[in-house]
Amino acid sequence: MISLNKEFFKLWYRNFLNSLLQFIMNNQTKLPKKIPVFPLSNFIFFPNTSAPLNIFEPRYIQMIDDSMKSDRIIGMIQPKKSGDTKKPDLFKIGCMGKITSFNETDDGRYIVILNGLIRFKIINEIESDKSYRMCEVDHKDFEQDLSEKKEPIKFSDLRLIFDNLRSLFEKQGYLINWKEFEKQDLSQTINTLAMASPFTLEEKQMLLETKNLNYRKEKLEQIINTYLKDNFSNKTIQ
Repeated sequence: MISLNKEFFKLWYRNFLNSLLQFIMNNQTKLPKKIPVFPLSNFIFFPNTSAPLNIFEPRYIQMIDDSMKSDRIIGMIQPKKSGDTKKPDLFKIGCMGKITSFNETDDGRYIVILNGLIRFKIINEIESDKSYRMCEVDHKDFEQDLSEKKEPIKFSDLRLIFDNLRSLFEKQGYLINWKEFEKQDLSQTINTLAMASPFTLEEKQMLLETKNLNYRKEKLEQIINTYLKDNFSNKTIQ
């Protein structure tokens, strides 16, 4: 009888933990399936990073107004170079963010701070009477964005990236406060470097779509090395 009670308790406790974990995951991932999207070329951002936005177009002023009245969530997405100029095709992967700061300027512009939540995949675009674009999205492929588990990367692993990027930035006239980067945690450092780097729209999209931080670091190194080699080749030819 005692053995049976112990087995019953173990089974109950295991089921309880599974139910609790499922409850936590469901609440963590309780994110909207339909969101307004803000297409912005050559701009990416990631979960747990922040981005300042200067909003001045009337349609996006309306988007922010509507968002502030609801969940304050919008999706940032890059437009492709194809499609109508007023309504270009969109890349499939973007990042969902929440407005955490809002200010209106004297000339009617909105200055907002957007905090990254989770990446998403566009399922389809929704027809609506809004002047901005709405999309049905799915984020099940990016649930690791919500995890607090840290990936095994050391700051020493980034030293070469720092040195190469510093060289690349200086050649292109960018001024970067490198000491500020070193104050961030590793994920923020890698993601901020990916956001700030002077790469093409397609290269930035590639970084956004990487599965995890380690892959992102590898892709970042590959892109930087390509730029440095091209720069060297050009100098050699001249």
